[in-house]
Amino acid sequence: MAIYNPALQVFLIPLWDHSITLREGMRRLLAIGNDQGEVPFLVKIMENPAFDLPPLSMFRGRVTLEQHDCVHLLLGRGTTLYDEAFTIGFTMGSSKEMSTAATRWFATVAGRWYPKPYRFPKSARRIFTDAVHLGAVSECKPLDRIDFEPLMGLTLHEARRKLGIEEELLQAYYNVEATRNPKITACRRLHKE
Repeated sequence: MAIYNPALQVFLIPLWDHSITLREGMRRLLAIGNDQGEVPFLVKIMENPAFDLPPLSMFRGRVTLEQHDCVHLLLGRGTTLYDEAFTIGFTMGSSKEMSTAATRWFATVAGRWYPKPYRFPKSARRIFTDAVHLGAVSECKPLDRIDFEPLMGLTLHEARRKLGIEEELLQAYYNVEATRNPKITACRRLHKE
């Protein structure tokens, strides 16, 4: 089981911080994050492309842990369960291949059978589903197919532009998410007026 690190609950490089490079963001995130060995097996088989066998192959847009961490930073998300739900959902949605049935099934597994520290509460499942839809309507490149290494020297803002990740679209959703979840600090901190 993953070791609890309180820094994971407060880590955030907000969407509007345009000065941090992807490399610096990764350095900061890796200083507090869990390594692959700490990720429970069920989470690995649901989210890692190495397990792309039927029926798991219905979950399109799965990425490696390193890719996943890059996406967290590019989406301006932290490392709470709500941030995880959004990051996973948006990545899957950006593939443009995630079906409604697969979205529901993933949300069910993450909400019922993931180990407790990783389990999505009901509000996180809604955020996941919203994020799948948002990724699908976004004009960004499929994030599961990106080699992030050439982007490491770019600021997060520059990397988003290169990948077609629309900051305005994300911020509009983050404002909606904050309004829907006024008692959840992880959602409120994304709001920018």
